[in-house]
Amino acid sequence: MKGIIVFYSYSDNTRKTAVILADFLKEQGDIQLCELKPLDESGSFFRQAARAFSRARSVLPEMDFNLGSYDMICLGTPVWAFGPAPAINTYLDRCSGLEGKTVVLFTTYGSGTGNGRCLDYMQNVLIGKGVKTFKRFSIQQSKVRDREYALSTIKKALGSD
Repeated sequence: MKGIIVFYSYSDNTRKTAVILADFLKEQGDIQLCELKPLDESGSFFRQAARAFSRARSVLPEMDFNLGSYDMICLGTPVWAFGPAPAINTYLDRCSGLEGKTVVLFTTYGSGTGNGRCLDYMQNVLIGKGVKTFKRFSIQQSKVRDREYALSTIKKALGSD
């Protein structure tokens, strides 16, 4: 299996989750981690959240957005203002090669108020790109450091528990 985990992380919570997911999936094949690093990122969390609320996009460096060669595709983001981070919005707009694929969506969140809306938004965008099957999981930021909890959540979502 060839897989990719594309994610954005501002405070390391989503990065830590992506690394735990990658460690788990490496047992099944070759997994590539791809952290999105916007060129126009603000250092202010509040500015970032305001941009997320308005569904803003980010300027990403040149990269290959075609995911057609991957068997497993995972996309992760923190939940900001009921939606994904601007970098993920941009990636969702540009990614291709998803027809008939299964995609794993994951989030890290604080209160959880907008978590379902965020996952639903990403899923709806990807349905429009031909994705047929989704697996989803979320980990609250206060539990990200609990590796066993995170791994248990991942296994349950992927049907491997």
